[in-house]
Amino acid sequence: MRKLTLAIAALFAFVMESSACTNFIAAKGATVDGSVLCTYNADDYGMFTSLCHYAAGTHRKGEMREIIDYDTHASHGFIPEAPVTYNVIGNINEYQVSIGETTYGGREECVDTTGQIDYGSLMYLALQRSKTAREAIGVMTSLAEKYGYNSEGETFTICDPNEAWIMEMQGCGGDKKQKVVWVAVRIPDNAISGHANCSRIGLLKGYNTEVLHSKNVISFARQRGWFKGKDADFSWKAAYSQIGFGDRRWCEARVWSFFNHFKDMSRWTAWAAGKDANAEDMPLWIVPNRKLSVADMEACMRDHYEGTPFALDSDVAQGNWAMPYRPTPLEYDVDGKKYFNERPTSTQQTGFTYVSQLRGWMPREIGGVTWWGNDDGNMIAYVPIYCGNTVQPECFNTPGADAVTFSDKNAYWVCNWVSNMVYPRYSQMFPALKAVRDSLERSWFDEQAGVEKHAAELYATNKAEALKFLNYYSNRRGAEMLDRWKRLATYLIVKYNDMAVKPEKDGKFLRTKTGIGVPVQRPGYSDYMRHEIVKLTGDKYKVPEK
Repeated sequence: MRKLTLAIAALFAFVMESSACTNFIAAKGATVDGSVLCTYNADDYGMFTSLCHYAAGTHRKGEMREIIDYDTHASHGFIPEAPVTYNVIGNINEYQVSIGETTYGGREECVDTTGQIDYGSLMYLALQRSKTAREAIGVMTSLAEKYGYNSEGETFTICDPNEAWIMEMQGCGGDKKQKVVWVAVRIPDNAISGHANCSRIGLLKGYNTEVLHSKNVISFARQRGWFKGKDADFSWKAAYSQIGFGDRRWCEARVWSFFNHFKDMSRWTAWAAGKDANAEDMPLWIVPNRKLSVADMEACMRDHYEGTPFALDSDVAQGNWAMPYRPTPLEYDVDGKKYFNERPTSTQQTGFTYVSQLRGWMPREIGGVTWWGNDDGNMIAYVPIYCGNTVQPECFNTPGADAVTFSDKNAYWVCNWVSNMVYPRYSQMFPALKAVRDSLERSWFDEQAGVEKHAAELYATNKAEALKFLNYYSNRRGAEMLDRWKRLATYLIVKYNDMAVKPEKDGKFLRTKTGIGVPVQRPGYSDYMRHEIVKLTGDKYKVPEK
């Protein structure tokens, strides 16, 4: 028993430190084009992830599927394969179903170490077996109920072109008769929602929308002594999660900031700040003050709390170059007291990021596109990957590259090469990255309608050629991004070498008449840092007056 307790404690410590992700959702009535939009930042130090692909297929009776744990890569044994499976690329399938997740942990005693299926396997099994979001919920819950769920508390985003859902799930701690508890809430069509490592589903009877749940959702909580009131007063997160300061400040604050771009969220600032135990809880969704685009969702995945009380540009930790990133762990000790860093949506430990765009009025393999990238969403250009694609861009699926093997053909490593130059000199170097990033994305947005029109024309007469065309298009854009990022890397090292700046004009570095580089500019300390140094050191570095 002691070994099991220690194992569970270690698991939850790992979850809090590493599996910290972000999902945002915009339902079809809340977007500029009527698409459903959903996002995912997969955040974990050391994570190296390619753009995955599962081919569509038909399977013989008796064929088995091995369950490989998404995080540990350990085998959890085998389950029967489905008779038919669908094409999946990344976190979207050929029917425009897209699934993401964030881990909230929940009650430690709910973890079922005997369960066979982990949260990651559930996502990709559902993508391979579902034509709609509602069907995916059925697949995920039935699999967990039959084989057991061995991960901690999880929040899933499950979307298709018509519906957007949030589902939360936990195991039953190895109970012999009950495998899992879960609840799913449909986000209203005019709303936006999100989750970021904190349980978000509250009073089940309080939602004026469709709510699905396991039969034991209330009875299991009663059995364990976590709920004693009337059924009408049952709150999922009150029963199955224990929300404290860190959940609110490091997790709910990210959702608060997303909402704050589209509604004045000052009413719930105290909740996001995490220090007031009596603060009003934040709603599961809001109706935005304007409709959102793919570009809006990308911008929100790049958020650092700019312009809010949680902004990272008002203390000495930003350094000389106003870096809106902080080292981890999130807590640190000073003279026996604990202090903390902010944790914004955009973070250096993102392994991959995407915005899925789901459009039901188009042929399904054309309407579904996931805008995808490796590394921090703020530091990459989102590349369009169509849901019918069967061959990944080489840069997102590079032979030989992994978490400890660099490759200049691999997007993860090339993007990290650039971003890790930019982080410590953010205000100096980021404008150059942003210019390249935004230029690429604008060009891809501008050509999207024409590309899809041509694909639709092909689709009407030759579906295979249409899909081949879109796959080729995506792979070319991936190659274009990688090439541009390599050139950006060499530009940055030349332009900003040794913390100086080489002058240029019309895209060329300036030279003297004799052909050597003109003298560099030396910007020195920022105005903010100059004043901070004097505050901290007084007259120590004051130049004597003559």
